[in-house]
Amino acid sequence: MLTDWWNTLSLSSQIFYCIALPSTLVLIIQTVLLFLGIEHDTDIDIDTPDIETGDGLFGAHGDIDDASGVELLHIFSLRGIIAFFVVFGWVGVAMQAADIHLAITLPVAFISGAAMMLLIAYLFKAVMKLKSDGTADNRNALGSAGRVQLTIPPLRKGEGKVHIMLQGAYVERNAVTDESESIPTGCEIIVVGTSGQTNLVVKRK
Repeated sequence: MLTDWWNTLSLSSQIFYCIALPSTLVLIIQTVLLFLGIEHDTDIDIDTPDIETGDGLFGAHGDIDDASGVELLHIFSLRGIIAFFVVFGWVGVAMQAADIHLAITLPVAFISGAAMMLLIAYLFKAVMKLKSDGTADNRNALGSAGRVQLTIPPLRKGEGKVHIMLQGAYVERNAVTDESESIPTGCEIIVVGTSGQTNLVVKRK
């Protein structure tokens, strides 16, 4: 019986299973939605001051990069966090099943989960680069709908980021808005113009 098996587990094993099973289910659902083209990964929106230091550790307008070039906000994406809990949970389950002490299990499971978050961030960045064709013309995005990836400040006071379909590819672009209020992460937008060579002008959908 399932109940009998569950009762034979230690409390730590039960906790690891409670982390691993739901997070795995969410990851499966998220993956299915991604293949269906209706899932959008969302970064945790962190308010950061606008810091411009060229191509150093900090990108312009608060885009925080580490020395390896992985954006902090992409590391802490929804998909990355879910992957962390999946790996953390299953590594914990496996190590507890092998009777490894909890004091060793916890840091190993945490490091494994963190490594998976970094891997997801690298993969996400690589995919976005592949899809961001340098020959793509931003003018072709006019009228396209998309979703805000990083909050867009009001009245063109700074740049945010959006995900849109451009020339058949799902790409990330810098964006500004003429609206009087900022457009938050996750909000749907429409491209209404371009600004300079790289920025899109958007409004709420």
